[in-house]
This record gives sequence, C-alpha cells and structure tokens, in this order.
Amino acid sequence: MISLSLPSSPAKIPLPSPKPTNHPSRQKPPSSTTFKPQNSSFYSLKDRLFHHLNAGHLQKAISTLDQMSQQGTHPDLITYSLLLKSCIRSHNYQLGHLVHHRLTQSGLELDSVILNSLISLYSKCGDWQQAHEIFESMGNKRDLVSWSALISCYANNEKEFEATSAFFDMLECGFYPNEYCFTGVFRACSNKENISLGEIIFGFLLKTGYFESDVCVGCALIDMFVKGNGDLESAYKVFDRMPDRNVVTWTLMITRFQQLGFSRDAVGLFLDMVLSGYVPDRFTLSGVVSACAEMGLLSLGRQFHCLVMKSGLDLDVCVGCSLVDMYAKCVADGSVDDARKVFDRMPVHNVMSWTAIITGYVQSGGCDREAIELFLEMVQGQVKPNHFTFSSVLKACANLSDIWLGEQVYALVVKLRLASINCVGNSLISMYSRCGNMENARKAFDVLFEKNLVSYNTIVNAYAKSLNSEEAFELFSEIEGTGTGVNAFTFASLLSGASSIGAIGKGEQIHARILKSGFKSNLHICNALISMYSRCGNIEAAFQVFNEMGDGNVISWTSMITGFAKHGFATRALETFHKMLEAGVSPNEVTYIAVLSACSHVGLISEGLKHFKSMKVEHGIVPRMEHYACVVDLLGRSGRLEEAMELVNSMPFKADALVLRTFLGACRVHGNMDLGKLAAEMILEQDPNDPAAYILLSNLHASAGQWGEVAEIRKKMKERNLTKEAGCSWIEVENKVHKFYVGDTSHPQAQEIYDELDQLALKIKELGYIPSTDFVLHDVEEEQKEQYLFQHSEKIAVAYGFISTSTSRPIRVFKNLRVCGDCHTAFKYFSIVRRKEIVLRDANRFHHFKDGTCSCNDYW
Repeated sequence: MISLSLPSSPAKIPLPSPKPTNHPSRQKPPSSTTFKPQNSSFYSLKDRLFHHLNAGHLQKAISTLDQMSQQGTHPDLITYSLLLKSCIRSHNYQLGHLVHHRLTQSGLELDSVILNSLISLYSKCGDWQQAHEIFESMGNKRDLVSWSALISCYANNEKEFEATSAFFDMLECGFYPNEYCFTGVFRACSNKENISLGEIIFGFLLKTGYFESDVCVGCALIDMFVKGNGDLESAYKVFDRMPDRNVVTWTLMITRFQQLGFSRDAVGLFLDMVLSGYVPDRFTLSGVVSACAEMGLLSLGRQFHCLVMKSGLDLDVCVGCSLVDMYAKCVADGSVDDARKVFDRMPVHNVMSWTAIITGYVQSGGCDREAIELFLEMVQGQVKPNHFTFSSVLKACANLSDIWLGEQVYALVVKLRLASINCVGNSLISMYSRCGNMENARKAFDVLFEKNLVSYNTIVNAYAKSLNSEEAFELFSEIEGTGTGVNAFTFASLLSGASSIGAIGKGEQIHARILKSGFKSNLHICNALISMYSRCGNIEAAFQVFNEMGDGNVISWTSMITGFAKHGFATRALETFHKMLEAGVSPNEVTYIAVLSACSHVGLISEGLKHFKSMKVEHGIVPRMEHYACVVDLLGRSGRLEEAMELVNSMPFKADALVLRTFLGACRVHGNMDLGKLAAEMILEQDPNDPAAYILLSNLHASAGQWGEVAEIRKKMKERNLTKEAGCSWIEVENKVHKFYVGDTSHPQAQEIYDELDQLALKIKELGYIPSTDFVLHDVEEEQKEQYLFQHSEKIAVAYGFISTSTSRPIRVFKNLRVCGDCHTAFKYFSIVRRKEIVLRDANRFHHFKDGTCSCNDYW
C-alpha cells in the first residue's frame, strides 16, 4: 500500500478556552419580553406541541404553534429550537420559515443556539444571503458553531471564495477550527481554482490532529484531491491513513476510482472492503456495478447482480439504474433484453431509471425507435425528463436522421428551461450536423451561453465529418484563443477532418501540434494518426506511428490492417492480422471486415473464405451483413457470380442494399446482364427510390451499347426525381484543397490545366495509350467520347498536381466515386511521362501508380 508521509503521532494543538457565551433567555427570561400565560390553556397547548414533535407530526406541531400565537402566547427558546431542528431534519424549509416568522413575532431575545439553527436552515434551502445576514447580526453571540455553519453554508451553495474567506476570518477572530469547519472549507477547495489553497489548509490540519480522528474530514479530503486536480494517488493516501473507516468512506473511494477510469482498482477495493467485514450498501453496489459496465465485464457484472439480490437491494432504484446500464453496455450482440428485464422488475421508476434504459437503447444501436417510445411513455407517466434524458433522446433522433422529431424534442427542452445546459446543446449540435444541417448546427453552437471543451469538440467533429475541414481548423484556432485548452478528442476530430478530405499537409501540422502538446503517447490519438496517414495515402507513415506507439488495442491493429487492405497490400494486412493474434489481442467484427477486404482486393479467394468460416469458430464472431458483402465482393470480383448469388440466397437474413449493390457492381464489371437485372430488381423491391441501383443498371446497359434501355432508366429516374451523385476529385496543394468536377473550368488556372492535359494526351499516345471509350456512358461519336474522357475530374486534379508541385513527393488525388477504367490506364502512362508517383483514393481503395504499373495489379 502507498503510505502517506505524515508525522507518526501528530498531537492536537491545545485549543484556547472557549469564549463565554451568554444565553440570557435560557438563564432567566427577561420580564419585558416574556409572555406569562393567564390560564392553563398555555400549558396544555405547549404539552400538545411537544407531544406532536415527539410523535414526528411536524405539521400538527406547527398548527399548535399557530394556535398559541393567535392566543397571544409563545413557547420558550428551547421549544423553538426543537421546532427549527425538526424542520431542518425533515427538509421542510417552508415550515422552517414560518417558525422563524413566529419567532420574530414572539419578541424573545435570540441566543446563539437559535441563531445557529437559523443559519443552518437558510443554508439548507439555498438562501445563503439570509444566512449571511443572520450571522452578521449575531455580534458577540458568534461561537465556533456559528462559524462552522457559515463556512458549510458557503461551501454547500458554491460560494467557494466566501467559504475560504470565512475560514481565515474565523482564525483571525481567535477561533480554532473543528472538524466541521475543516470539512466545509475542504469542500470549498474541491475545484481546480482552490486546490492549492486546500493543500495549504491540509498542512494546517495535520498539526491539529483532526486528520486521523474524524471520518468526515477524511472524506472531504479525498473529494478535494480527486475533484481538485484528479489526484487519485493523494486521495488514496488519505484513505489508507484513516484509522476509522465506515461504509461511506469505502464507497466514496470505490466510486472515485470508478469515476476516474480505474474500474479494476475499484473492484479490487470493493473486495478488500468485503474482506474487512464491511457490508456494502446500495451506493457501494451501484458503484462497483458501474465499474463492471466500464470494463465491459458481463460475467463479473452478473456475479455482482447475484450479490445485489442476496442483499435484498435488487428493487432499489439506484442499484437498478446501474444494473440497467451495465447490461446495456456489456452485451456483445447489442441486445438490451437483460437491461429491460431489470428495468421492468423495478417497482418504482424515477428520472434516473428512465434515463438509464433510454440511454441503453440508444447506445445498443438500432433501437432508437424503442428509445423514443420509452421517452414518450416516461413523459406520459408524469416523470419529468432531465438534461441527461434529453441528451440521449436527441442522439436517438440523430441516429434516425429525423430532424423534425429532434426539433419537437428540443421544443420540450426549451419549455422545461433546460436549453442552456451544455450537454443538451451539444447533443442538439450533433443532431443537426448528423442530419446534414450544418447551418442550424452552427446556430445551436453560437447560442450556447457557456461553451466548454465538449461544445467545441462537438462542432469541430461535426465540421470534420461534413468534409468542411477549413471551418474545423478555424474553430481549433478559436479554442486556443479562448484558453479553453484542447484534449485528445479535439485532436482526433481534427485528424478525422484532415483524413476525410485527404489533406495530408493539415494532418502533418496537427501531428506537430500533438507532439508539442504532450499527447504523443495517447492511444486514442495514435489510432487517429494511423487512420489519417493511411486515408491520406501515406501508408508507410501510418505504419511508423503504429510501430512507435507501443502496446496498441484492437482499434490500433484493426486500423493498420484496414490501411494495408485499402492500399492493396494484402500480404502485409494478413501478416499484421497474424501478429495481432500472436500478441493476444482478440479481433472484433471490424477487424474481420478489414481482413476479408484485403483478400477481396487482391483475389485471395480461398484465404478469404477460410477467414470467413473461422471468425465464428475461432473467435465467436457471428458474421454480419458487412461480412457477407465482403465475401460477395470477393467472389464477384473474380467472376464467380453464380457462387456469389448462391451466398446471397443462403444468408441467414435478407440481403440488404449494400450486399446487392456490391453484387450488381460485379455484374457490371463482368458484363453479366441477367444477374445484374436480377440484383437491380431485388434492390428496387426493397427501396424503389435507390438511385445507386438505377445508375449501376444504366451503366451495365451502357457498357453493352444498349442505349434504349439506358434512356428508359434515366427517364424513370427523372420521373422519381432521383439524381446521381456528382463525381468530383480533389487535391491538396500548399495546405489548400482544390476540388474539381467533370469538365470543370472554374479554377483560376483552368487554361494551364487543360494545356497540361493536351500535352499528356499526346505523350501517352506515343507510348501506346488507346482511349477506352467504352467508359463513356453517352451515345455520342467516338471523337467526342475521347474528349469526354479527358474531362474526367480525376484527370483534371492530377494535371493540376503536375503543374503545381515541383517536389519529388507523390501526387495524392481523391475521388468520391470509383475511378473509371480509362483514367486508371492513363495514370499508369502519366507516371512514366512525368516520372512521378500518383496515389489515387477512390470510393473503394487506393491505387499507387509508379513506373507504369498500379499497386492493384489491375485487379480492382
């Protein structure tokens, strides 16, 4: 165990003699202010008041007090003190205010006991100004209890500066703090602004001896170190040196371990607690179940569920919420059945339990409609949602791309006055951006009253995913200007923005910032760097980051395998996969998608089928739709279309558009009209408005010269108001992205670009290039088809790269659609003529053109 370096036996400093406190009203009642009863009814009412208080009937006791007031009589200070304490204990502060009013009417001279109770009353109900006024009016009646009540009042009402100032004022007035003063001031120092002051007071505490004699002080110190600067080590030292611990102390330490991400240590501490003879309560069990949820340990979570049932706490709302969360997060297949069973068994639901099950449905994936239905049931059941509920529901709307429903939910947010809370605003930004409405996303960001780092990260990530990296980088500069600071997620979002548009220059600049900011070893950022370099076309830089990062997780290995697969380096992808298994890292569903893609890109059919069959047998991973799509692609690329169709028909679930479009694309490549038509019919049966199916079928007919059928398909698309996604290509030059469309003449250097294309056309024809006019899907003359070919966006982007770069670095071009066959052929000749490597990323993979060959070996 870690030991705290403290004096072996700190002695208590002898405290000064307590200042004499006069309670004149409790010594002898002053004749001028005491009401003397004229008959026995006073005593009968007073007895009745005491009887109601002893029986716990506070409301009846107050009614009796009102009767006494109506008769012009009042009880003594002791009775008023008991009434005030009963109001405080029962949290009935409104009745406490009434007692204070009657006390003022009585004319009695108030002593320090009553005044201290009034300070506590107003502290508990959040009226720190009234508590302050009462304290100020006390004069020489103030005692140590008065000071401790005021310090606690300030600390409880987030007046940290006032709390610490009151603590030092108390010292100047000659009072020595007790355990309550220390507990209050440490609570006030439990933040980044005051932690250094708290550490100074901690040094003072060590000299008093209270550190090792009071549990409450120890708990306050644990919280101060954790909340102040995340110093879990110092918090544990405090815990370890506490001679007396109770269930609250153990629970606090377990919870703080769990909250700071040390879930395994939280579980270990829980076991120590049980072995030490302490019986966990509902908060302890809630904390340790949450730790299992964070670690994804379903089996251990089930064991704790058994312990919960044995403890008789299985129907407790607090524990139930943690169990719902644990089952929702830990199940491998995304099922929320167990979480729902726990929820349905709970006899009473509050906002926490409703939020837990709604969040579980949202996080499980594919259950967003059910989450919305639960939310409606919650609202109809008169349970008011909180900001966490709305945050999850807005995420569900974003997952459904239902902007109308999201705006309806947000209208309720505004009605309940929760719109100013950051987590709601951040979810609204995310909802708008994921629904494609960046204008409203930016408005939602701009109207946030207080923007925190999560707010900036949300909008930066939104811009990055919407391919608007310029706005993302501008916001990054704004974040640095506000002094908010950036974290790993900010850098990861910026790297995602750079990789989405292939802006490797921007990515390298961010990498440099990361190194300066000390995030070099952050696992999340390293994974983002691997993805960025890989998606920007520099696979060797990605591999270098991977090799230097030390111990990677499944995401690291999968990112590297995916990178090799997309670049057509199947051998390296499979070697990396085998090294991953040797390192003891278990693959997941995404890993196998990468492995199967690697086999598909180079035609390793037997190897791919072997991995497809072994994923469930060896690793218990049930093939999903994406895995079947990869195998269909594997068979389709190699021309084994009948086998691919057999696989489609034998799937355990109905093939979706992804699988069928993959198959239709293979039919187009191999010119199989019959199977192509069948695949198109199957797609349109599922979605009559799927433009991709019409376009692929049209291309299939066009490649066969069946222009009548092409015209008919285009007519149907026009009638249904369906449009083809415009093909575009882009290239980054000197940290600026230049985008081009087919036949684009809008660029300032358009004339130079087309002059370069003319020269390239002449030179590559001399080397034997023959235009592949079959790729012109229009019924025009051959000469015009040839002109069309040299107006393709990828050729324009490459030509711009040639005239704009003089270094030996490769030209990196990106296209949103699949590269056409003629451009693929032309680029091999371009690499010879200009003696430069061309790296092209299309919708499916990378092509590295160098010295007249392509890395795909023309298998794409």
